[in-house]
Amino acid sequence: MKREKRRCAWAGSDPLMIAYHDNEWGRPLHDDRALFEFLILEGAQAGLSWRTVLHKRDAYRKAFHGFDPRKVAAYDARDVRRLLSNAGIIRNRLKIASAIQNAKAFLRVQKEFGSFDRYSWAFVGGKPKINRLRSMKDLQAKTKESDALSKDLLARGFKFVGSTICYAHMQATGMVNDHMVDCFVRKNKRG
Repeated sequence: MKREKRRCAWAGSDPLMIAYHDNEWGRPLHDDRALFEFLILEGAQAGLSWRTVLHKRDAYRKAFHGFDPRKVAAYDARDVRRLLSNAGIIRNRLKIASAIQNAKAFLRVQKEFGSFDRYSWAFVGGKPKINRLRSMKDLQAKTKESDALSKDLLARGFKFVGSTICYAHMQATGMVNDHMVDCFVRKNKRG
């Protein structure tokens, strides 16, 4: 009899959440476009579940031109109206405005540091922070690193980047490895 793989409990039974957990979450990510995508999606999640956002991810990719920060930074009032009428995404005016503002700030960071990757990974010393979590109750909502990233992003004009959002971003992009110690992804040294 084949044994079920042990995963972090938050993955649940939703096939999309399981695929995200198994193949993306906690994997070191260094592509600026993908880092921008996660920054926008984590901001869109504020007050909602990641499952909700994940199920809208494909619609977000289409609506936000593949998360090309140059295109998003150039959005105007017509684009805002287009996004507000798109039932496939979270139609929150503040979150949409923040995505546009964040694209502009993202481009400034790229210009200053050479890449958003170089900038953001500096907050964890350039390599993943590995935590040894045994249960969901050990999972933190924010850390001193996410506090520092949040503070710096806010000072640079980013929106919807509180410390909890920044920590979720750090987990999603592998800056932090919070896979439980008994999770097969961690045991395979893939995450």
